[in-house]
Amino acid sequence: MTTTKKISQFSALLHRPKKMGEHGLWGFIILPHEVSDTLPRRGRTTVEGQINRQPFTVLLEPDGQKSHWLRIDEKLMQASGVNFGDLVELTLAPVAVEPEPSVPQDVQQALDALPEALAVWSATTALARVDWIHWVESAKQAKTRAKRIDDACDMLASGKKRVCCFDSSGFYSKALQAPEATD
Repeated sequence: MTTTKKISQFSALLHRPKKMGEHGLWGFIILPHEVSDTLPRRGRTTVEGQINRQPFTVLLEPDGQKSHWLRIDEKLMQASGVNFGDLVELTLAPVAVEPEPSVPQDVQQALDALPEALAVWSATTALARVDWIHWVESAKQAKTRAKRIDDACDMLASGKKRVCCFDSSGFYSKALQAPEATD
């Protein structure tokens, strides 16, 4: 059986975030619900697409409203010729195979220190690892992050392949949301 990936075409406003953070200049787009509904999941998911015909691959973030938001870095903004407040043309489709997530150093160190956890981690899917990392990274305080890393290693060492009790969409917990826009 052959599956065809759903390609979505739409226009959306490029927003400027109120808080830029330390990653330089960037903007974001909130996906329309009907586009988000075509994606394989409500949590983080990788897509490939084009913005004003400039290709990209990016990990979408859940917006906490049963949709997703797309971060557009300065390099992509320049390459596609877009600026804040522009209505931009986008084409998106889920990637065929979810790429391996980048494992934060503190998570990798904890996994390396507990071979049983590392073995289960290695036996999970890339999407399951995305969720484990997302759960750790969504902690607001360093103390909570450290506890989540410890808890993750304990759960993995006991054979759990998926993080429990974590709403990766942010809808029910309201822990995840799109950035606030200046406009």
